[in-house]
Amino acid sequence: MTSMLCGKAEIELYIKSLADASSRSNPRISPNCNQSSWALGCQPGWACMLSDTEPSNETSAESFPLRAESCRPCCPGFFCPRGLTCMMPCPLGAYCPLGTLNDTTGLCDPYFYQVTPGKNTACGTADSWADIVTTNDVFCPPGHYCPTTTQKYNCSSGHYCRKGSTDEKKCFWKNTCKDNAIKEDLTLYGIILIAILGFVLLLVYNCSGLFISLQVKMSSRSRKKAAKRADKSAAARERWKLAKELVLRHEVPTERFGHAYNQADTDRAMKINNDKLTFSGVVSLATEIRPQRPTLEVAFRGLTLSIGKKKLLQCVTGKLSPGRVTAIMGPSGAGKTTFLNAVLGKTSGYKKDGIVLINGLPGLMQSYKKIIGFVPQDDIVHGNLTVEENMWFSSCCRLSKGMSRSDKVRVLERVIESLGLQEIRNSLVGTVEKRGISGGQRKRVNVGIEMVMEPSLLILDEPTTGLDSASSQLLLRALRHEALEGVNVCAVVHQPSYTLFNMFDDFVLLARGGLIAYHGPIYEVETYFAGLGIKVPDRENPPDYYIDILEGIVKTKMRGNVTPKHFPLLWMLRNGYEVPDDLQKDLENINTIRELYTVRSISEQSSEEQSENTVSVHRNLSPSNELLERKTPGVFAQYGYYLGRVAKQRLREATQQAVDYLILCIAGVCIGTIARVRDDSFGVASYGYTIMAVSLLCQLASLRSFSPEKLQYWRERQSGMSSLAYFLARDTIDHFNTAVKPIIFLSTFYFFNNPRSTLRDNYLVLLALIYCVTGVGYTFAIWFELGLAQLSSAIVPVVLVLVGTKPDLPRVIRELCYTKWALQAFIIAGAKEYSGVWLITRCGALLQGGYDINEFNLCITIIMLHGVLFRLVAFLSMLKLK
Repeated sequence: MTSMLCGKAEIELYIKSLADASSRSNPRISPNCNQSSWALGCQPGWACMLSDTEPSNETSAESFPLRAESCRPCCPGFFCPRGLTCMMPCPLGAYCPLGTLNDTTGLCDPYFYQVTPGKNTACGTADSWADIVTTNDVFCPPGHYCPTTTQKYNCSSGHYCRKGSTDEKKCFWKNTCKDNAIKEDLTLYGIILIAILGFVLLLVYNCSGLFISLQVKMSSRSRKKAAKRADKSAAARERWKLAKELVLRHEVPTERFGHAYNQADTDRAMKINNDKLTFSGVVSLATEIRPQRPTLEVAFRGLTLSIGKKKLLQCVTGKLSPGRVTAIMGPSGAGKTTFLNAVLGKTSGYKKDGIVLINGLPGLMQSYKKIIGFVPQDDIVHGNLTVEENMWFSSCCRLSKGMSRSDKVRVLERVIESLGLQEIRNSLVGTVEKRGISGGQRKRVNVGIEMVMEPSLLILDEPTTGLDSASSQLLLRALRHEALEGVNVCAVVHQPSYTLFNMFDDFVLLARGGLIAYHGPIYEVETYFAGLGIKVPDRENPPDYYIDILEGIVKTKMRGNVTPKHFPLLWMLRNGYEVPDDLQKDLENINTIRELYTVRSISEQSSEEQSENTVSVHRNLSPSNELLERKTPGVFAQYGYYLGRVAKQRLREATQQAVDYLILCIAGVCIGTIARVRDDSFGVASYGYTIMAVSLLCQLASLRSFSPEKLQYWRERQSGMSSLAYFLARDTIDHFNTAVKPIIFLSTFYFFNNPRSTLRDNYLVLLALIYCVTGVGYTFAIWFELGLAQLSSAIVPVVLVLVGTKPDLPRVIRELCYTKWALQAFIIAGAKEYSGVWLITRCGALLQGGYDINEFNLCITIIMLHGVLFRLVAFLSMLKLK
């Protein structure tokens, strides 16, 4: 028998023929066999002995031994390839008995090769096993197991036997495996798992709202208790301070100083009642005892902003004073938004001339963004958070990190009280799909988000637009309350009522071209324009009337030859400002009344001095170092705040999450049913569809992490909040989906497809894949608008799967695709479960794909690194592309 065994050269020829695709048409032929002389041993299932009767393992590795003697059928337990005249041992899992000649067909059963009449009249064993280029099949058949290469047994009940099995596999549940079962029927397990997951999802969907409501109520009660404690503590400090003053003024005997907390003595000194020290008195008491916040004055001298040859602001000179509420008005296109950008220091992209002074010193406004509040025209708030949650988050991230929680609660309560939002504090703001609070209330929440951070400069872009008269007056009273604490308030206003107009302190009237037609106190505006011969008719609103004159809608006769286009020039002459070259030609046309506006009257000067003295108490300007002292919470603290906010948002989006999971389940059923994992290819097609479907669905779902919140992010970023904390918090919450979605998909795919690979390996591959494509989704969401991002997310996975599985493409290109590594990981996970008779089939399939059985961990690592890389690209894009 040993002299019939193949030598090294013969085995190499056989293995090479398995890997060579050309062997499909050209059979393997050793020097002992040729087309003209086809020896008996060259027939399939036959082998010959060495001519010199020496063992084949002693033959030279480079030469083929001569085999032409004593040719006989292949021994049981061995196989004899066609054209080699030698035999090789069958591996475990193969069934290699002697064949039986079928006289009717002339074929050897069970091998199905032809017996040549006159040459070989007996059947040997197999021609080839695990041969990927022939149809001969010597595997132990499905539903049977072969403990040796010559024995075959039926699979017993309660067990299953796959193709090529050497023993029986016990089923988890006996009823899922019948006699001669090929695989365990796991459909019932899948149905049970789907039912459990469905129940959990329904529970989360139905109870998430209740859970959040309870949490909101508990948080609200906790904040109320904290406000009461802070109120009592502040009142006690105030009593101590007043008691000390009473002792110093000898109004209370020294021996009673130890009892200075006596309520009667302090109430007599403070002249307040008990109601002021209750929770409802937090607003007024907090105002009295809260330390004065830093003041900020912004002054402009000859400020000009232009883009190319177009001037957006010209020779703007003036100042915005702390403790005063300034209204900015003018016709459309006059530069009101540009004026706000100049106040906020957003002058990048403009050609800038002139200087900006901050508390009398040159400086950059961006350096003070932590104490500047900006309320955009659009109500940029989080619709899936409550009124209180929106404002509480802003206060936590933007107030000083040294401020206690109770003090932050007091600030929040004061703002809610002043804006009249008590009744809706626990109501969702609402989105386009889900109705929430009214538009006027939403506008006030938009303002409150900035008020809770206690700014020194508060800029508002059309805060009263869309509000009724009562809501507008309530908002203006809240702004005046802020101004009384030294806040510099500036607002763009459109068509205010006369009552509302008179609630402002200062008025800035802009003409077209970014020129100032008036900048001064409200009570002087009518006097000033009356000096030009313009008298406001009865029942006319002064600012609207002046704007109509500037636009030429209203024709009125003015003193001298002055026209509305001369208003900015007259204002410059009146205040002694430098006249730009563009307006020099107009000077000659108004010489008749020039003297009236170049020299102020004594009465005007005295009235302005009186106005200055009136607000001087609010304008003790803070030094620059004090303005920069506010230290807001760091990245890790903000990360915690963002984490809590995003978690609440995800719980309130339970419907969308449930839909995502349902679609994944359906995809698993479809792919698991239609694209079965075949043993010969290890499921290349099935896993290709899996990668495509999972990538597409998870990538589309990940777009919701950033696409809907671009405006909110821009607002928070401009206010100084951490972009890193924002990004990490959203990614951290998405890790829940990254961990759960593989289970959702496998709950149907695995149990309907039942591949050889283990559930653990499939989970690891899908976990890495979903982590990777989520990063791709982040990148698309940040790069593109939502529609284009969705289109890209649908096309890119399909293209990458085709590129990653295309063998004729350059290797470098394929290895840059995460789909190539995901497919390789799936195939390796299945290939690891093939042994014995499957070894050469496994090696052939892996060799064709260029895969290595030992690279499973490497594939998972590379896919995860792709996910990290895409997240890094997304984060940098978020910073750079804004």
